[in-house]
Amino acid sequence: MADALELLLSRKINGAIKTSVEMQVIVDLSGDQIMKEKRVAIVTAASQGIGAAVARRLAADGYRLSLFARSEALEAVASELGAFAVRGSLTDPPDLERLVRATMDRFGRVDALVCSTGAPAKAALLSIDDEAWRQGLDLVLLQAVRLARLVTPPMVAQGGGAIVNISSYVVREPSAIYPVGSVMRAGLSAFAKLFVGEYAQCGIRMNNLLPGYFENYEQPAERVASIPANRLGRLAEIAGTTAFLLSPDAGYINGQDILIDGGLVRGI
Repeated sequence: MADALELLLSRKINGAIKTSVEMQVIVDLSGDQIMKEKRVAIVTAASQGIGAAVARRLAADGYRLSLFARSEALEAVASELGAFAVRGSLTDPPDLERLVRATMDRFGRVDALVCSTGAPAKAALLSIDDEAWRQGLDLVLLQAVRLARLVTPPMVAQGGGAIVNISSYVVREPSAIYPVGSVMRAGLSAFAKLFVGEYAQCGIRMNNLLPGYFENYEQPAERVASIPANRLGRLAEIAGTTAFLLSPDAGYINGQDILIDGGLVRGI
């Protein structure tokens, strides 16, 4: 066993030597030692807010991270967490291709993807022009479709993976405050259902997390009062829920819209 373990500790993968520093030794219930590479996660919009909170939680859970955002602030988050940073735009397909390619070049695998985005245009419903609707389509729906298209082949090849799309409570209760988001995020929910219909059999899970109002944005007092919990959500709460959905403990949760809103949505 010792000789086999030493061989595994120094095995050659994709032309690169993996040492014991880069590997996790997992001891199963029978006492046998098996080698498992540390999990790799891509987190988008990771320079601030929900994306940064998720990145910090996943780093604490032992993931190797590839972080993506446009902002220069991404570099500080990546430095804090010892993560790999890729600057670019979620609405630019070549940037997304570069993100996944760079992640695979650096780590050789992708175990988890967290798609977080900003909010699309907000205005009176019929005053929103075609271009704003197209931008919302790119920002909310197509970025998730494109990233799923890019990470699915390596996930299939390695035997599985997990994807969490950070969506919004407006999927369940469309809001006149967020008209473009309400429409496009409903499409994201349909996409997740279709995706798992094809790829659950490959060991890949995709779920959508539907947050209500969180502490990263200040809200008027009357809006906070409308939440049964009588407070804004904490970023640590959504980060922890995301980590759970990526974990083996959520292995039978697939294709679901999961509210995390303090009871805001009354619909059944």
